[in-house]
Amino acid sequence: MGVMAYPLRYALADLALALSRAAEDAGQVRATAARAAADMIGDGAGVQLLGDDGRYEPITYLHADDELAVPYARLLDRSGEQPDDDFSTGLAASRRPVVLSGDDGEPVTGLPRPRHSAYLDPGGHLPVVHAAVLCPIIVDNTYMGYLILTRSTPDSIYTEAEVELARDIAGELSLAVSSARAIERLRASEERYRRVLETIPEGVLQLDNEGRATYANEPIGVVLGMPRHQLINVSLRGFLDDHGQAELTRRLAECKAGRSTVGATRLLRADGSHRSVRMSMMPLEDENGRYMGVLCMVTDTTDHIDAKGLKRQLDHLRRLDSMGQLIGGISHDFNNLMTVVAGSADMIATTTAEGTPQHQMAKDILDAVGTGRTLTHQLLAFGRTEGNRPEIIPIPDLLTDVQSLFSRTLGERIGLDLAFSPDIWPVRGERGPLEQALVNLAANARDAMLHGGMLRVAATNEVVEPGQLAENAPAGRIVHMVIQDTGTGMTDETRRRALEPFFTTRPTASGLGLATTAGIVQGFGGHIVLESAPRMGTTVHLYLPAAEERTAPAIDRQTTPQVIGRVLIVEDQPEVAKLVQRLIEPAGYEITVATDALTAVTQVAAGAHPDLLITDVVMPTMTGPELAGALRTHHPDLPVLYMSGYTAASLGPQLHLDANSMLVEKPFTRSTLLAAIRTLCGPQPPRA
Repeated sequence: MGVMAYPLRYALADLALALSRAAEDAGQVRATAARAAADMIGDGAGVQLLGDDGRYEPITYLHADDELAVPYARLLDRSGEQPDDDFSTGLAASRRPVVLSGDDGEPVTGLPRPRHSAYLDPGGHLPVVHAAVLCPIIVDNTYMGYLILTRSTPDSIYTEAEVELARDIAGELSLAVSSARAIERLRASEERYRRVLETIPEGVLQLDNEGRATYANEPIGVVLGMPRHQLINVSLRGFLDDHGQAELTRRLAECKAGRSTVGATRLLRADGSHRSVRMSMMPLEDENGRYMGVLCMVTDTTDHIDAKGLKRQLDHLRRLDSMGQLIGGISHDFNNLMTVVAGSADMIATTTAEGTPQHQMAKDILDAVGTGRTLTHQLLAFGRTEGNRPEIIPIPDLLTDVQSLFSRTLGERIGLDLAFSPDIWPVRGERGPLEQALVNLAANARDAMLHGGMLRVAATNEVVEPGQLAENAPAGRIVHMVIQDTGTGMTDETRRRALEPFFTTRPTASGLGLATTAGIVQGFGGHIVLESAPRMGTTVHLYLPAAEERTAPAIDRQTTPQVIGRVLIVEDQPEVAKLVQRLIEPAGYEITVATDALTAVTQVAAGAHPDLLITDVVMPTMTGPELAGALRTHHPDLPVLYMSGYTAASLGPQLHLDANSMLVEKPFTRSTLLAAIRTLCGPQPPRA
């Protein structure tokens, strides 16, 4: 035995090496062990292991005579059976080899056999076993099957040295099976990990010390706009601006120091667009704890941020809408107060001698009321885009009227220069929205001139050929308005997107100013063009179709009475009703006052026959037009003079003026009111 010890020791070492090389393939491990046992001990050897389901897997059996390998494998295979037989339980309990041999040349009895029928060998004989050794395979202190050696020669036995050798082979096999199972579990774990990385919505990058990608999953390729395979060895710095690159350097240093970091940044995609992302970075270490790079998880938050921004902008729009309603209500009430002030001042002015202090104070009050009237009418018209009351708008009047709004919008540090000729063509549309568009442009110019500057507004007449401006731009007689500032200007990218709704470069802005202006200009059938460059200011060109020159037809008022005497005044504000009565009573009219529309209807239904109805438009129980309709069921030719603190454009579809009705806007004076009555109804009644 001393002579054979060294060759066997070398053989076992070779077996251990062969098993380690085959460790990644469990089937190869079994075959290597079975071949080694058959070669070193002789005859046949097989490996019967338990699978993950706790049942025996198919046996791996090899024989010195290749023709006998298959019959013996079929004879001994216990595939699919549970380890509940005596041999299995004994091996699991004792963890020592079991040696079997036949008596007087007889085959071994009690050998673990499959529960199916025996198989014949190629010669037609039933395979027999005259000696056998079963060595348990123990992996991680758990019974995992056995190594079986068989001899078919009668009276054959296994020596003690051969049994020990079989035990050593089983030990090496146990180590190899343990390694193979560990590698298999690791491979399965890596596969699960790979599937997780490929299926999660977050982008994943593995970066080296310099920020270059050594791994990239599919979602990060979508975020960055490049196929994942093209990202390998590409630095993340190429997708960041200067600030983002500085942040990346800091975060890599944090990870190298063993600390994880989380933060938001913006990535520049391969197509030039930007994405907002949340980036989590954590250090990666090898099995020895050495730093080997960074695992970077990238979550695209662009849609979430856009949704939050859109909600903020919609909230801003709701507040603006509420503010518009509030301004409208306040302006209406203010005009009612100014009507009383103006009427009273007008009466004082007409009853005092010119040149007296009282007369001059009354004139000053009337001038102040006129200024207030202009301001409130601008507020009422501002932002109203659905009044559906187009009118002929003289450009000189428009620019002169909005000059005060421009001055308030621009402030003291920005100069204003208006340039237009008296013969500039008028345009047709709603005046309020056009004023709003111009004020929006002034506000944008102000924001671009934080340190002061100059805003120039010019208007000229032009004749434009079809297609000269753009494909869908207007042609023919065009009013060309130019709004030019001396501000910071815009980049090409900003200029191209400036007219998009909700696009803004200022975090506190809604991004609706220029978009609203563009919509208003298009509503006029016009065209808008932006010219801008950084540090060169911005020029906005508005091209508006000129209004057709038509003579307004005279209103046919032949059906209205030429001389009236009885006037019905309906106004829910008692002080305004009393003022109207005082203003027109000296002219000789017989006046009836009602502060409730239902009272007026009842009076007319009972037989009252007014020659003229003077009524407010907006009243709580019944609107002026509704009241007029109710009274005209009794007197179809009844002329109606509407009063309102709102402008005609602001009232929109609430008010329809026919040939027998007019609107006088508050605040008004005696002369304004009497002139409207004469225009609508003819001369005043003769004095008694």
